[in-house]
Amino acid sequence: MKDPRIQKLAENLVQYSVDVQPGEHILVEMIGSERELVECLVHEIAKRGGHPHVELTDRKVQRALLMNATKEQMETWKEYDLLRMQRMDGYIGIRAGENVNEMSDVPADKMKLYESFYSHPVHMEERVKRTKWVVLRYPNASMAQLSNTSTEAFENFYFDVCTLDYTKMDQAMEVLKELMERTDRVRLVGKGTDLTFSIKGIPAVKCAGKLNIPDGEIYTSPVRDSVNGTITYNAPTLYSGTTFESVSFRFENGKIVEATSNNTTRLNEILDSDEGARYIGEFAIGVNPYILHPMKDILFDEKITGSIHFTPGQAYEQADNGNRSSIHWDLVMIQRPEYGGGEMYFDDVLVRKDGLFVLPELDVLNPDNLK
Repeated sequence: MKDPRIQKLAENLVQYSVDVQPGEHILVEMIGSERELVECLVHEIAKRGGHPHVELTDRKVQRALLMNATKEQMETWKEYDLLRMQRMDGYIGIRAGENVNEMSDVPADKMKLYESFYSHPVHMEERVKRTKWVVLRYPNASMAQLSNTSTEAFENFYFDVCTLDYTKMDQAMEVLKELMERTDRVRLVGKGTDLTFSIKGIPAVKCAGKLNIPDGEIYTSPVRDSVNGTITYNAPTLYSGTTFESVSFRFENGKIVEATSNNTTRLNEILDSDEGARYIGEFAIGVNPYILHPMKDILFDEKITGSIHFTPGQAYEQADNGNRSSIHWDLVMIQRPEYGGGEMYFDDVLVRKDGLFVLPELDVLNPDNLK
C-alpha cells in the first residue's frame, strides 16, 4: 500500500506547485534512489492530461562524471539537456541523495566547469526563467542524521512542513510584500552583523509552495552597489560538498572585500569564480513556522522562521538588480534569541526583533499564526 502522505504530496506538486495543464510536457528529475514519489507524479501528471518525462540520476555516478569532466564533455552534456529543457513546460526536481558530502572532493576547477558550462545555462537561464518549476528534497536516513532525529521523526516533520496550508501562507505574505516594495533602506543587526543596503525599486516575490517544497520566504535583491558593512552567518552551509561555518563578509559599495570562514581559502575560491560572485543577488526573509534549526540543506534552512538569507551571485529575473554570476549561494543568518537575536529595520523602523515581527500588520506571519 502506498503511503497516503506521498500521494498527497504528489497531488500538491502537480495541481498546485506546477499546475499542470493538458498537453504540457513535465520533466520529473530524481537524484537519489526514491521511486514511489516519482511513480505517483507520473500518474498525477497523466491524470491532468500532461505528458510526464523522467530522469533518474545517481549521485555517485554524477560524481564520477564530474571527477573526469572536460570542457568538451560539459558543452555536449549541456547541448542535449538544454534542448530537452527547452521542450519542457514544467519541471519537478527531487533531491534524495544518501551522502550530502558526495561532491566534497571534486576539484574546484571541475565544479566551475559544471556550474559555468552546464548548470547555469540549463537551470538558471532556461529552467528557472522559462518553465513552471518546483524543487524539493525527499526524506531519508541521511537527512534525518543532519537534523539529529530518527528517520521516522524526520519523516513526520517533513510531511508537516511540506503539506502545510501554502494558500494561507501566500495570503499572509501579501502585507510584507507590499511593505518591502515601499522600502528604501534596510538595516540588519546581530552578533557580528551591522549591514545596510537599499531595496528601492526592486520587486518583492512571495514564495509559498510554487517553486520550492518546503517553502516560506519572501525575496528581493539589494541595489547592487548599495551594500555596506558586515554580516556573519550563523547557520552552517554546504556548497559543492564542502561544509562552511562562521562565514563572514565585509562589504564596500556592494562588493565583498573580505571573506572569512572555517575554510577561508575555499570560500574565496568560490567568490572568485567571476565578478558577480562577490556581489549580492538576493535578500530574503524566512517564515516557515515548522522549520526552526539548520540542517545543512538549503531548501529547508533558507525557510527557517526568524531568519534571513543574503546571497552572493546571480539575481533572479523576478527581482533583478542586474548582478550576473555562475553561482547563487544562499547563506543563512537566524535572528531568534537562541541564535544570538537581532533586529531588522526598514527605513529606520524596527520591523522584526529576535525573529518575531513587531509591526501589528505583520503579526500574521509569526509562527503561531501560520501553523
